Amino acid sequence: MSDRPAAATARAHSNIALIKYWGKRDAALNLPAVGSISIALDALYTDTRVTFVPAMTADKVEIGGRQVDGARFTRFLDLIRAQSGRRSYARVESWNNFPTGAGLASSASGFAALALAGTHAAGLDLSPRELSILARQGSGSAARSVFGGFAEMHRGEAADGTDAFAEPLLGADEWPLDVIVAVTDKASKSVNSTLGMSQLAERSDFYGAWVEHAEGDLADMRSAIAARDFGMLGALAEMSCLKMHGLMLSTRPGLLYWNAATVASMHAVRTLRSNGVEVYFTIDAGPQVKAICQPADSERVAATLAQVPGVLETRRSGLGPAAYRVD
Repeated sequence: MSDRPAAATARAHSNIALIKYWGKRDAALNLPAVGSISIALDALYTDTRVTFVPAMTADKVEIGGRQVDGARFTRFLDLIRAQSGRRSYARVESWNNFPTGAGLASSASGFAALALAGTHAAGLDLSPRELSILARQGSGSAARSVFGGFAEMHRGEAADGTDAFAEPLLGADEWPLDVIVAVTDKASKSVNSTLGMSQLAERSDFYGAWVEHAEGDLADMRSAIAARDFGMLGALAEMSCLKMHGLMLSTRPGLLYWNAATVASMHAVRTLRSNGVEVYFTIDAGPQVKAICQPADSERVAATLAQVPGVLETRRSGLGPAAYRVD
């Protein structure tokens, strides 16, 4: 393959897991211990431009205009170079329209965008499944951000990870839902997800039960989505959220991502529900609360969460599309 300069830009959307993924069966290949089901958010996205430049002597990575340590990205770009035969190093320029590393799945949208832009810049044309497998090796949840709407990530059984990929369950327009994101802290979290979920079998007495019940939770969520049963979807999402954070609390040392505004927002959602507004919360590895509701209720939900002490801002989002090129 020619090693002439080549560039491509892609956009991928953040996603939130309704049925959570936490823990790995193989850390080197980023193989999840359990499957997961998520929804993509159209209001939160990452734009990434990749340019392969023969004259460069190392990869250079910028996020939001600031240069970052490129080691993790070089390992990922090496996968693309190995598949494409391209030898040159790359300049990666990435921009998030939401806080980075703060529990809003910036690594998911980031590596999905990097996978799409990087492969196109390198002259590869991967299928969605192949792209999902590649994105997973950068960030486990990035495999889901390749797709829009509702997506399921399979844990797989193969040792080489060839059956650990995401696939779409339902398009964004097939069941419109809204998500109100309550941002309670814009700083990067003190313990990133990779470190937080390392060696869980040795660090938590609850890990075995988490893995054992995962398939049942996934089957129930698939049923809720197929039936468009919002009450069942919301109840399962809250259950999976609290179960995952319970697992985090049980690790040694215990992981506590919540702050006072996180807890107050959870109570606000449940108060709304007791007053007849069908809304449910979920929280990923961070302090931000995502309230899932039907579009007709989103204005009231957003107004309520904006009044919670400690909530810095709210963002209203519909369901987002699959990753796509923007150049």
